[in-house]
Amino acid sequence: MKRNVHVSTAVIRRLPRYYRQLSELQESGTVRISSSALGKSMGLTASQIRQDLFCFGEFGQQGYGYKVDSLKEEIGEILGISRGHTIIVLGTGNLGRAIIENFKFSSNGFRMLAAFDVDPAVVGTEIAGVPVYHADSLEDFLREKPASVGMLTVPIAAAQEMGDRLVAAGVKGIWNFTNYEISFPKDEVVVESVHFSDSLLTLSYLISQREPMDQETQNQKEEKEP
Repeated sequence: MKRNVHVSTAVIRRLPRYYRQLSELQESGTVRISSSALGKSMGLTASQIRQDLFCFGEFGQQGYGYKVDSLKEEIGEILGISRGHTIIVLGTGNLGRAIIENFKFSSNGFRMLAAFDVDPAVVGTEIAGVPVYHADSLEDFLREKPASVGMLTVPIAAAQEMGDRLVAAGVKGIWNFTNYEISFPKDEVVVESVHFSDSLLTLSYLISQREPMDQETQNQKEEKEP
């Protein structure tokens, strides 16, 4: 399966899309699919799909297509879904609680171990079956139960400090929802930052290209121009 250790970030970003699409196809009862049909369903070209998959080995047969369940399993293996990753959550405010309650961690290969907070109203309780501990006990907990990933949903002011504590405790990946660019020495930890504003502004750009500017906005823009 392994072919190229230097895979571009763009290809890596598309792998979860392939996995999700193949999961939906599997649930709908689709047994086999061609690269052109898969590409059409994802807004990609057949050539792009073949090039992406070629980075990791040989998949499918020419004129025969891909077996949906086999390709899903292979991509899941590439993504590390079967490796038994574990995750903890730092911060159980509205966002942290919503993710714990609604995100299907197990379907993505992660087991939720615990959550941490400083609010006495939530410490000692459970959220969707996940125990909530005081943040002061973070290091002691991780010594007993090491976690692969720490999810940060703490206030911006606490983001770097909590990130540093996670790294010092041996966590290898941080899923950062704080809207703050935490930083660490190179290769010390992998950080995946989720910026909701980036997604919303991308959407703003895309709809702006489709909709003509209303007259009032156009007039205001022209008044500001020298």
